[in-house]
Amino acid sequence: MKTELREAAVITVALALGGVLLGLLWWWLAPHVPLIGDEVDKNWVVYVKDTEGEQAVGVDGTFILLGLAFGLVSAVVVFLLRRRGGVPLAVALGLGGLLGSLLAWRLGVWLGPESDVLAHAQAVGKGVTFSAPLELSAKGALLAWPLAGLLVHLGLTALFGPRDPELPYGERP
Repeated sequence: MKTELREAAVITVALALGGVLLGLLWWWLAPHVPLIGDEVDKNWVVYVKDTEGEQAVGVDGTFILLGLAFGLVSAVVVFLLRRRGGVPLAVALGLGGLLGSLLAWRLGVWLGPESDVLAHAQAVGKGVTFSAPLELSAKGALLAWPLAGLLVHLGLTALFGPRDPELPYGERP
């Protein structure tokens, strides 16, 4: 049991640190939401430049797709390293994926465009297009990595994991 807990702790930390890569990829691949600033009666207002655009949904979708991919890869790697499975391993996959998603979300927001939209609009000037801050509107997207990891690992364990020995017909334990 001590070995399983030690392996689970290593997996949790490794997956959490994998969140740095997810955050960098999200920041790099997510579409930018174009905003435009205007001054109305000596007050600054900010509008979405393309009201019909789907960039804001694309930001969430990019995070979800990347989370699903990270869940798939992490589950396959963990399964190949340890085929027996176990409860600590499943907890490590779920917890590590969740911590990695949280780290990726905060890193992407930190690396993304300026978060003070009004100050940024005033700095770039009236009528100039600039990018909105990188936001995750659908907070449920944080669960994409851990759920995908758990489901893929469950499937791999069910299909290719070790089997219990079959008793001959008629014998009972």
